[in-house]
Order: sequence, then structure tokens, then C-alpha cells
Amino acid sequence: MKKIVFVANTSWNLFNFRLNLMLHLQTLGYEVIAVAPLDNYSNRFATHNIPFHAMPMDNKGTNPIKDTGLILRLILLFIKLKPSCILSYTPKCNIYGGLASRFLTIPIINNVSGLGTAFIKENLVTKIVKRLYIVSLKKSAKVFFQNKDDLALFITMGLVKAKLTDLLPGSGVDINLFTPKLSAKPHLKFVFLLVGRMLKDKGIVEFVSAARLLKIEYPNIECQLLGFLDVKNSSAITAKEMQVWVNDGDINYLGATDSVVEFLDQADCVVLPSYREGTPRSLLEAASMGKPLITTDVVGCREVVDEGVNGFLCESHSVSDLKIKMEKMLLLSEAERLQMGLNSRSKALTQFNETIVIDRYVQVIENLMPQPSGITALNLFSKLTTRSMN
Repeated sequence: MKKIVFVANTSWNLFNFRLNLMLHLQTLGYEVIAVAPLDNYSNRFATHNIPFHAMPMDNKGTNPIKDTGLILRLILLFIKLKPSCILSYTPKCNIYGGLASRFLTIPIINNVSGLGTAFIKENLVTKIVKRLYIVSLKKSAKVFFQNKDDLALFITMGLVKAKLTDLLPGSGVDINLFTPKLSAKPHLKFVFLLVGRMLKDKGIVEFVSAARLLKIEYPNIECQLLGFLDVKNSSAITAKEMQVWVNDGDINYLGATDSVVEFLDQADCVVLPSYREGTPRSLLEAASMGKPLITTDVVGCREVVDEGVNGFLCESHSVSDLKIKMEKMLLLSEAERLQMGLNSRSKALTQFNETIVIDRYVQVIENLMPQPSGITALNLFSKLTTRSMN
């Protein structure tokens, strides 16, 4: 049986964003293995008969020199597992997984879902990371990008050869799980919801500041934050910072959840003022549930929102413009917001359906390995039977 190893910087990432691809590959006869640091999601793979191997990594650090040990750990694990193909996600895994796979001549399919913190501010680390990308992606079987801007940027900077690249609609969204609810929502308060890791790069500070200003004029609104707090990231919001905002009455922090659907269902508008994204999964899920959106006019985010059709775009890092767009959404009639939500759902169905992503991966994998061994044997048996009958 052919082995496919999935590598990411958190088990949470693999389980929430890649599980359906893993399960689909299992149905095709592949053995799927998950590799990531230990977290609360690591033991969940066993329920789906997916072996898990813990891979320690410093997700908070951005110093490539300190990460050299990760290459050795990946090499040793890949030697042990003997995978036929590696599927890599998140910047560190793309770089160090790419270097390890190149050393062992194992085919790797990379997914550039975002450029990470190192690309937001140009410095020495950025230059080192760019050089590492050039080396690590040089022998990739395929490098998937989640938006055309990142793809063009990598090609222009010479980080990857154009012939190796392809474009995906983000990580896709399960349109059957994230579907509009028919139950009527009691409109006691207008709810703005931001879903994501609590990072400054996600525009959390701008959202809280805009909420504070908006609530002065419109006290009958609620601004909510939903997602992991105090994560291992250099731009993480601390628990202390969050508590100050909550105590001041600026926002309502909902914590983290495995049931994001119920919170999206209760939201009137989903907001993500991020500085840069691959294609944000939180917006795809909200769009699939028929919600109007507000996000920044930046790489990755602008792909999900058609201005004035299914939401509004605002300026990056701008509290004032975000506040204006939130107020504009608030003042729309219920019918206008409903139409925006319907437009979001339509866009999710036609452009961001998860099956598009799965089918593209399967196509690339099968080009690398035409058929899993079991299916090949079946085809051989069929051919022999046909010849004997003739």
C-alpha cells in the first residue's frame, strides 16, 4: 500500500483543514499518516485509523538557524516511514519538509497557504527564508498556492519555477457541513463575529478598536471574537490583553470551539481585517453559511469578497475605515443583508467547494503514483482474465 504523509505545524491544522482529503485518499487505497506537533487534536486521528507521529517544532520562532534541528528530525522520520509522497502545509513544513524530502528524493506536494510572519516585515530573516524557499521548492512535484498574488510573487522573486505551480481555491470548504440554517434568529442585538487565531496579524486590535468606536453610536451591537488565545506566535494576543478588552466592554471573547457552525449561525456579519492571508478558511465557512462579510482589501482576503455584492472591503491597518464598513453593514436593510448572504453562499458553491481541492490533489498524486498497489493488481488480474478468455 502506498503511504502518503501529511505534515503541518499543528495537529489542529491537519485535523480541521485536511481531514476530508485524508479520508478520501484512504478510500482510494492509500495509507495516510499525520505528522505534526502534539496538541489537543493529535489523538483524534486514531478515530479515523490515521497513524499520528509527533514532530516537535518551534511555531513561535522565526529564526531559521534555530530550526535546523527540524530538518534532521524530519529526515529520520521519513526514513522510518518510507512514504511514497509527502503533502506539506504551513511555511516551516514547506521549507524544512521540502529540504528533507529533497535529501531523500521523496516526491513532495507543497501548499503555500500564506507567507507567514516573516514576509509581512522585510528584514534579514525574510532574506534567509526566501533563500530557503528557493532550495526547498526546487525539486517539488507540485507547489499549490491559495491566491494568485502569492503565486505571482513567488515566481517573480524566483522562489519557485512557474511550471511547478498551480492555484487552489484556498483549502476549500465543506458546503454540506457549513450550510445556511433555516431557523429564525432573534434579533436582540446585531452581532459582528471575527473567527480566527487571536493574532495581531489577523487585525484583532483594529477590530476591537473599531468595535469600541461603533458601540458609542450603536450600543445595541455585540462584537465577538472566537478562536485560540495565547498561541505560540510572535504576534499572539495575550490573555491579559484580552481580559482588558472584555472588562472594558469592547468585545465578547467566546473562547475556542470545535463547533464553529453554531456561532456562525448566530452572527449577522463575519469580519476579518487580516493583514495578509492565503485564503482565509473562516471567511469561506462564513460565506458557505450565507453570511455577509467584511474583510481587508489585501492578498488572500479580497478573493472571497466581491465589493458590495457579498460584503465590503476595507483598508488594511485602518480602524477608521473598518468602522465605516461595519457601520455601512449595520445600516443596510435586512433584505439587503440577506441578499448579500445568498451571494456569499453562491460564491462558496461555485468557487470554494472543497471537492475542487480534493480532486486537484488526487490528480497530482495519481500522476506521481498511477494507481495504489491494490488497484494495480486488480487491473493486472482483469487483463490476464481477458487474455485467457480470448
